[in-house]
Amino acid sequence: MSRIYELTLEAPPGDIITYDPVRLADAMRIDDPSRLAIEAMGSRALVTIYPTDPLADVRLPGPECLEMDERGRIWIGLYHNGRKVWIQLYDPKSGSAQRLLLFGTTGAGKSTLGQIILAAMKRSGIATLYGDLKEGQSAPEARGNVDWAVYSQEGVMAQLHTAWCVMRERAARYAAAGRSKFLRDRPDPLLYVVIDEANRLLEKGAPYRDLATFYIKDIGRTGRSLGVGIALLAQAGHLDELGGSDTMRAMLKEGEVLLLRWTSSMMQQLVADGLMPAGQKLAPIPKKAGATRLISQFETEAADDRPGTQGTGYHLSGPYPGAKMRAFNVGSPVPTEGLDPEMLALYGDDPHAVLEKSSWPAAGRAYAEKLDGADAYNAAFPTPDTDADGGGSGRSRSSIPAAPGRPQTTARLTIADRVQAVLEAADGDMDAHALLEAVNADGGRPVKLGSIRNALSNLR
Repeated sequence: MSRIYELTLEAPPGDIITYDPVRLADAMRIDDPSRLAIEAMGSRALVTIYPTDPLADVRLPGPECLEMDERGRIWIGLYHNGRKVWIQLYDPKSGSAQRLLLFGTTGAGKSTLGQIILAAMKRSGIATLYGDLKEGQSAPEARGNVDWAVYSQEGVMAQLHTAWCVMRERAARYAAAGRSKFLRDRPDPLLYVVIDEANRLLEKGAPYRDLATFYIKDIGRTGRSLGVGIALLAQAGHLDELGGSDTMRAMLKEGEVLLLRWTSSMMQQLVADGLMPAGQKLAPIPKKAGATRLISQFETEAADDRPGTQGTGYHLSGPYPGAKMRAFNVGSPVPTEGLDPEMLALYGDDPHAVLEKSSWPAAGRAYAEKLDGADAYNAAFPTPDTDADGGGSGRSRSSIPAAPGRPQTTARLTIADRVQAVLEAADGDMDAHALLEAVNADGGRPVKLGSIRNALSNLR
């Protein structure tokens, strides 16, 4: 009879439990470290020993399970102990959309989990603007299953601008109606901007890094109560590669954070910045699960058939941040010629949600015609040599100039402008010290407390 054992370990107060999963498994005469689930926090640890790898095959009961529940959550996988992994896209208590960050190295299963999230958004009636900066290869089945799909940095910039304009239109409309919070589907749908391979847009040297950072931060900070959310799927070795560590720090502290296989530098910064619970330690995720063994030179060479760990990771913002989880195993088991029919089945045949008609004028022509590339950028950011219909000289992507009429980046804003932006986005009162922290987190030039006080005096 197969049994599951659970050990509770405790060190003297003040001591921090550290461990190596491979060494621990070897000391316990366990040949497969994936049979161990280890959760350590400070001086306490919980070790669960399974007869086989509990996350070897996590199956989705049915596509209908992806639909958002009454708490605004979608079900994306299972923890090692069989509990459901939920991520929240809408908080009905606060009436707000959420922020979502999904990190994973190459081959960690990020794109597959992204498809699960996109399918859940469609099945939940969320209008989704999806940008795939892997030129459409990350989620080819998403085309036609989201409201607007693009595959270039220029297209993503147009989507960010569109969402920002819709956010402002909703703000004016809701204020006139006396609404301070977003009510799901009354009358507008949730709107999400999902950017896959977001590191290509936000890494150092990327052509639109500063402006993209402005939009992402402003949408993430202001869009919540207007039903506008943002999700970033990224390969990142370090947070500085994503628009600067200050940009991501605030989103990580308050949003939904999923971490698949990671790099050591990423983990070091998550710990150093206090973005993980104090004393929390995560067991590393190897590229392959299963037992390893010594191979004699006299044995016949055999292929390494150990299963991969794609989709295995941690839900850092969930109730069990140290518990290993795995996203549902979806899609065909082997590559298919063309679109994957099993992946398409996740989305279903029903029509996807679209942006409310009252916001179409604010969304503009790039959204109306579902443009991509330079056409989308020129439509969103018209320049003097672009005609009223968005045509013009047909410039290449590299020669697209800075566009007039778009929001200023923080580098061009005065301190008073930055203070006012923080105050307008705040949920309640803020003192000068809280303002200082928020302003210095907006990605602009660092300021001092005296400058904040002067700006407040001028604003008064």
